[in-house]
Amino acid sequence: MDEMEGKQAGTLYLAATPIGNLEDMTYRCVRILSETELIAAEDTRHTRQLLAHFDIHTRLTSYHEHNKLEKGPELIEYLLSGKDLVCVSDAGLPGICDPGSHLAALAIEAGIRVTALPGANAALSALICSGLDTSMFTFVGFLPRTAKKRRELLEKVKVREETLIFYEAPHHLKATLKELAAVLGESRRAAIGRELTKKFEEFRRGSLGEHLLYYGMNEPRGEFVLVVEGARENGQGPPEASENPIELYEQFLAQGKDKKEAMREAAKKLGISRRDVYTALLERQNPNCNI
Repeated sequence: MDEMEGKQAGTLYLAATPIGNLEDMTYRCVRILSETELIAAEDTRHTRQLLAHFDIHTRLTSYHEHNKLEKGPELIEYLLSGKDLVCVSDAGLPGICDPGSHLAALAIEAGIRVTALPGANAALSALICSGLDTSMFTFVGFLPRTAKKRRELLEKVKVREETLIFYEAPHHLKATLKELAAVLGESRRAAIGRELTKKFEEFRRGSLGEHLLYYGMNEPRGEFVLVVEGARENGQGPPEASENPIELYEQFLAQGKDKKEAMREAAKKLGISRRDVYTALLERQNPNCNI
């Protein structure tokens, strides 16, 4: 008789870890990590530092993209023996751009309970700070490595009307922005989040063309999340920028810029002075006003 027959399987916990700020760790996650006998980690060295910070001494085992086919079944056997297991990635939720999804699928197939220890997530954190539509979105993640597959994927998503979310490393950011602008259109609005929750967190908002220009002159540093607006109903990107300074000013206000910045951006876009934009705004408010 199989010695595991009749035993109740353990639970697979998919635990979110901080994406930068260690204070984002939840009380529940700290408790479960402390109580469980084994943690499957994408990078044990990285996770060991996290555990040390919270004085957690649970045993670690390596589970990553390059050993998942061999290690996954071993972890399932461990769970079937009746013991709980926590799976963590380097940062954020396991299963998003890492092999945690593979382990979860194996566990579900084996009838093992899978549950989440929710917490930080870079994609959603960037989305809610983007100023773009949050009602519908598609998480794309990292683009494929080969140029052909990247272009095929971008051609597929360029007509999607929901907001698009991409991950990118600093050394690939310029090339990715160039491809996004080429396929989706330079006028597509995008918010770029850098080093989320960390000391030097930064958000830049504007068009893909503007981002391409900025990072052409400024070297990208840190990890990036790109949130790009979806296509309009006709399948195309947003319409070309208005030539009307008042309409342009209002568009920049809608993107979350303050009045001075909106006026400066409208002037820059049209190649006129801020004084000209200011005059147009005053004339709209009082057509009989002579300045």
